Amino acid sequence: MSEKVAQESLTSFSEVLPLLQKIPIFGGLQESQLHQIFTRLKRVIYREGEVIFREKESATYIYIVEKGRVKLVFDEAGLRLTKAELEPGTCFGETSVIGIQPHSATTVAMEDSELLVLSGETLGELFETDKALFSILILNIARESCRRLYKTNQQLVDYLRLHQDAKDADIPGY
Repeated sequence: MSEKVAQESLTSFSEVLPLLQKIPIFGGLQESQLHQIFTRLKRVIYREGEVIFREKESATYIYIVEKGRVKLVFDEAGLRLTKAELEPGTCFGETSVIGIQPHSATTVAMEDSELLVLSGETLGELFETDKALFSILILNIARESCRRLYKTNQQLVDYLRLHQDAKDADIPGY
């Protein structure tokens, strides 16, 4: 969110609640805990083609697609590869925030989009004020990161199956 400044506070918990309940990193949270998250969320609007963040930028926010679509793009040696297209109810950026790592991809609004953002600073506040909520969030983010890593590993294996000679994979003892 390096170039976006304008953020709107949210006004209706009942409108946002169904979306929050579908997001894996909020799984297992009680409605009162979701309300605590809701009070800390901001809405940011991006126009089609706007960059949300760039690869290698510092991560400061967790993003939730509320409306519109966003794509994650890797730029490898000048070759741009779309990793994923994210629809409403999708969360992204959380792994970089908790890992204190720069973003591994660039994200771009594919159409006019509304995103909900939760700052990394807010996570720090939750650590101080509600360790139970903080712990569930971090555990859920870790689970979601593991799911994505597993999926990426499966994609790598599928790629290798197509491009590697079987004899190249010989490992003693297997």
